Amino acid sequence: MSARILVAEDDPKQANLVRIYLEREGHSVLVVGDGRRALDASRAHRPDLLVLDVMMPTVDGLDVCRILRAESEVPILLLTARSTEEDKLLGLDLGADDYVTKPYSPRELTARVRALLRRSGKAAPGAAEVRTVGDLEIDAARFEVRVAGRPVVLTAKEFGILEVLAAEPGRVFTRAQIIDRAFGFDHDVLERTVDAHVLNLRRKLEADLAQPRYVQTVYGRGYRLAERNPAAGPP
Repeated sequence: MSARILVAEDDPKQANLVRIYLEREGHSVLVVGDGRRALDASRAHRPDLLVLDVMMPTVDGLDVCRILRAESEVPILLLTARSTEEDKLLGLDLGADDYVTKPYSPRELTARVRALLRRSGKAAPGAAEVRTVGDLEIDAARFEVRVAGRPVVLTAKEFGILEVLAAEPGRVFTRAQIIDRAFGFDHDVLERTVDAHVLNLRRKLEADLAQPRYVQTVYGRGYRLAERNPAAGPP
């Protein structure tokens, strides 16, 4: 089962990236480029969830949110470059269910979409919310990570990297692949930035940084998540 998702974003490149990642999740995605078309498409197609950019021509995302909230209970996720508390509260007060600020990782966005669909009862039956690799648990819907039952607090970018690696344990991901999958909307991320986030991730996950059990380096290639988290492995 897939959800019908309407994406309203006037930046074609970002709209296409959102569409690609949501379609990878199995959803049917319709993209429009302005607020008036978002209103028309929502009324005509009755999507299961809306992703709305705040700054759009004709009718901005906040007005679209206000109008549609008066007509239905469809889950609404707002996207915006505005990051002040007042902006966030305004969006939520107008009826938005969640609020993501730019730049953001595509995996963070898809995880928030999954959480909204789950809460609204639109998620596919039996859809896995918690990924387990050895004694590492990744709860994408709640943005929670546990190691042997111990909660670990990660930043959004650390979580994004871990989720990329956990999607295919044992597979080596290059730094460029990690940037594309975890930070697709943040064009300023450099490969050495990935290394810095991986180091911080290890500090939170590993008991011994010299012999990481979870996030391992494959020299000359990139990083991988150990499939069974052995007692000790190559760094």
